[in-house]
Amino acid sequence: MENFNLDNSIRKIHDFPRAGILFYDITSILTDPLAFRYCIDKMCEIYKDEKIDAIACVEARGFVFAAPFAYKMGIPLILVRKKGKLPGKTRERKYNLEYGQDFVSIHESDVEQGQRILIADDLIATGGTIRAAADLIEEMGGKVAGIFGVIGLPFLDYAKVLPEYKIETLITYDSE
Repeated sequence: MENFNLDNSIRKIHDFPRAGILFYDITSILTDPLAFRYCIDKMCEIYKDEKIDAIACVEARGFVFAAPFAYKMGIPLILVRKKGKLPGKTRERKYNLEYGQDFVSIHESDVEQGQRILIADDLIATGGTIRAAADLIEEMGGKVAGIFGVIGLPFLDYAKVLPEYKIETLITYDSE
């Protein structure tokens, strides 16, 4: 599957969620078992020699890729959720949206001091949500071991928001 063309498995939807936006839909990867297997296998290949103690996944599509990775690698899965979605004692971090602000939260008991944590999401765009997750993990005593996204949109400058981290993606789109 080394020559697998992931682009063929990603549905592109014009003018969603609003006019002028090209939406890269990963749900079409999930309905294609070969594409989904390719993504998980590539993640495992990329990080097989890295020291990763846990994987933190960003709500909600990041869960889909991080969970099988955590299972295959035998590491804990840490959920990064929107404010009010986790039932236990949490820590939160505010971040900016295009029109307003939101919060991400993590259970306080999920991050251990010095733990090396990979952050995963389905798509990396501006990097704002991942920046908030990374800051929160480090505030809680963890160490961000890297950032993974199935899809990267580097033209939205996520590397400028996350300059200190190694970012891996399986595919990038360099313009809208």
